[in-house]
Amino acid sequence: MKKIFLIIGLASLSLTFTSCERDITSLNEDPKHPTEVPSGVLFASAEHALLDQLLSANVNRNITRFFTQQWSETTYTDETNYDMVTRPIPRNHYNRMMASASATINSPGVLSALRDARRFLESEGLDPVTKNNNIAMIELVNVYAWANLVDTYGDIPYFGALKATAENPGSAEIPYDDAKTVYLDLIKRIDAAVAMINTSGSGYDKDLIYKGDMTKWKKMGNSLKFRMAVTLADSDPALAKTYAEAAYNAGLFTDKLDNFGLQTFPSGLLSNPVYQDVIQSGRNDFIPSDVLVDFMNNTSDPRRAAWFTTVNGNYVGGVYGDQNIFSSYSHFTNLISGENAQGFLLDFSEIQFLRTEAAARGFSVGDTAANLYQSAIKASMAEYGITEATANTFIAANPYNAANWKKSVGEQAWIAMFNKGFQAWNFARRLDFPVFVNPGGSVVESVPVRMKYSDQEYLLNAKNVNAAASKIGGDKVSTKIFWDKF
Repeated sequence: MKKIFLIIGLASLSLTFTSCERDITSLNEDPKHPTEVPSGVLFASAEHALLDQLLSANVNRNITRFFTQQWSETTYTDETNYDMVTRPIPRNHYNRMMASASATINSPGVLSALRDARRFLESEGLDPVTKNNNIAMIELVNVYAWANLVDTYGDIPYFGALKATAENPGSAEIPYDDAKTVYLDLIKRIDAAVAMINTSGSGYDKDLIYKGDMTKWKKMGNSLKFRMAVTLADSDPALAKTYAEAAYNAGLFTDKLDNFGLQTFPSGLLSNPVYQDVIQSGRNDFIPSDVLVDFMNNTSDPRRAAWFTTVNGNYVGGVYGDQNIFSSYSHFTNLISGENAQGFLLDFSEIQFLRTEAAARGFSVGDTAANLYQSAIKASMAEYGITEATANTFIAANPYNAANWKKSVGEQAWIAMFNKGFQAWNFARRLDFPVFVNPGGSVVESVPVRMKYSDQEYLLNAKNVNAAASKIGGDKVSTKIFWDKF
């Protein structure tokens, strides 16, 4: 079989985001002459697609910052009132995570690009150590993406998904799998991937995040497992404890330099997605919300100065769910919306809050919940350049409450996860703090605790998506993900 090797720049791959999970682009492919791309380019493309989608503030794609009511809108308020139909946000998120169903360079979405990278890796003639490290990296990003889909929708097509290739396009109808079953399989995949890592060797040199540093990737795998283990705590406490303690003992993130993401985004096409949506767009659509800013004002939170500008010397958030005059409210600082601002998908401060939660639940994770609560807040403060002395003053005024630890951890994790929409949403759903109020103009029955299934699934995979919706209790934003028990 003839192979065509193309060296394609990451920037060009990153621009192709229009294909969907079951599109018709494969009709233009020649199955007897498939295009083959260096797997490292596809892996970097998958990393960029993941960062771009999960960090984006684009209202067509990612409104999780509204699910946690940390941002407000100015002129248009559909998304703060949870209209996800006018702009098909569930479809767009699902497709950008899944992407094209066939093995082709026109599939730069996260999971299909990783599938293609794994396929092309086999023919690259690498030494066993490098090959195994590359496989481990592919697998860990795979797990992160699949876990996000479960956390977003619940039951999803998993075991039968992304099997199609140019040679064998397969069926568009794919059964949905039980969300907990998928979660447990993903944790097994983490264990297998971490076991493959040889820290004396390296991985992909095109790796955008860790530059092939396998010590960092090993910590990422353990930290991802720890996050997923704690997420299971209410639905399966014993199993969560076992997994969390194993991950902790294997080695988690120990400082900000371990974070899974970019410490500094480059300029140009690959600049920080928030910059692209808030500054480069030339629009004045977003401001911090009064829900967030009022809470931080009440606790004299020093992170306000790092994140927000002032209006007449005050921090002022826009009314959540209503229209707001952009010039009348605080704006985001360059630390949040700058072209080269940081962006993380899993980070040290999150892990410290997860450790606090785990300790409060009785897991053995190296310290008490009270001490870890302090460490978590300090980690968040340090992430934005705030001194330990200032953090100590804040902690003294806002101490850990063991009698209501879910409130202590939930509210402080919500603040610390500012601008990290999916991470903040997971904490808020699991711990039920802060308590959000559905805005008066909301078009749905409650503040979302899940996203509805893609509308395209009802056209292309109707039997299976309807069965899944019935199984989970209805395709509604108020239907809880399996791990969200309370």
